[in-house]
Amino acid sequence: MKQVYVKDVKERDWVESPFLVRDKIMAMAKNGKPYMTLKLMDRTGEIEGRVWDRVDEFSSRFEKDDFIFAHGKASVYMGKMQLVVQDLERLDEASIDLGDYLPTSDRDSAQMEARLRDKVASIGDSHLRRLMESFLADDDFLKRFVMAPAAKAMHHVYLGGLLEHSLAVADLVDDVSGRYPGLNRDLLVTGALLHDVGKIDELCYARSFDYTDEGKLIGHIVIGTELVEDKIRGLEGFPRKTSMLLKHLLLSHHGQYEFGSPKRPKTVEAVILNFLDDLDSKINGVRTHIEREPDNPNGWTSYHRLYDRYFFKDATPANEVLSDQADSRPSTNQPRPTPQPDVKVASAPAKKDVTRSNKEDRHRRSTNKGFTLGEQLRGKSLDLFSTENSEKE
Repeated sequence: MKQVYVKDVKERDWVESPFLVRDKIMAMAKNGKPYMTLKLMDRTGEIEGRVWDRVDEFSSRFEKDDFIFAHGKASVYMGKMQLVVQDLERLDEASIDLGDYLPTSDRDSAQMEARLRDKVASIGDSHLRRLMESFLADDDFLKRFVMAPAAKAMHHVYLGGLLEHSLAVADLVDDVSGRYPGLNRDLLVTGALLHDVGKIDELCYARSFDYTDEGKLIGHIVIGTELVEDKIRGLEGFPRKTSMLLKHLLLSHHGQYEFGSPKRPKTVEAVILNFLDDLDSKINGVRTHIEREPDNPNGWTSYHRLYDRYFFKDATPANEVLSDQADSRPSTNQPRPTPQPDVKVASAPAKKDVTRSNKEDRHRRSTNKGFTLGEQLRGKSLDLFSTENSEKE
């Protein structure tokens, strides 16, 4: 039975609880002493485990994807919670409830499946609707499509993530189709629902999330295109042009060759699908990165390696901040004073020879003497990213 979940771990807690080992990395410290880094997970999240002592002994007890019972002290390092493991033992899987360890979508799977069926029913093109209905009638496919994550690490990394992401992109298609007349909405909705369908075979997710051999050697884009082609062959009279346009959506939805796309988008619908897929995946990825660091007191996240940047966490609109500040002011019956310029008033100012002063100022600026750094930089451009200083990105 799971005792402590990752989301409940607080700094300085002594933790004794089972975890799933998502990753296990052996390394060597600068002093030549070995240490071990673990990725410990349950359904609520992931925590980094560090083993500094008895490394070889502990390492021999378990492997990646095993369940362990860990004893350790929680601490925050670089804004992230860590568990310094003092002892551990491998657990028999028979004593484990897998539902406690794999993260799942916040959305109910039955409700998402119902939404999927509604989307399919909304497709006006009879050929595309028949294609989607053939997928829904495949019980093995549907079970895996509802359960699969959308990725190993980038976005929607939880059970149900693939269906959640596919529905979100299909919803965005409806938003865009209403704004730009003339789009093939039925083709786009079908492409949105099927664009990542190959991930049911690209990823394994019975324990931790990883790539299958087929995923590593072929990839979800080609796998998905083959799945669509197999279904189309079983549908009599399916138009060849519609098949071509749909498969182009799948083959081009990553946008660029360097992002693993076999083809670049060459129809308006393909361009739209590429951007909508990227939009939903990035929003989910950034939000997940921000939510992963509830113990980080800084206004910025830690560095995100895949996105190559830090993210600002406090994005409260300025008007809300001002409103909150106004609401927190003590009430008063006195009228507010008229704002006055921020000037310094000196008593009995001495007369000054303006001509002489200006000459002295010019001399001091030319020699940079007698001025603070702020005074020396006054009036100069500090925009390091202006066109005078760098090329546009």
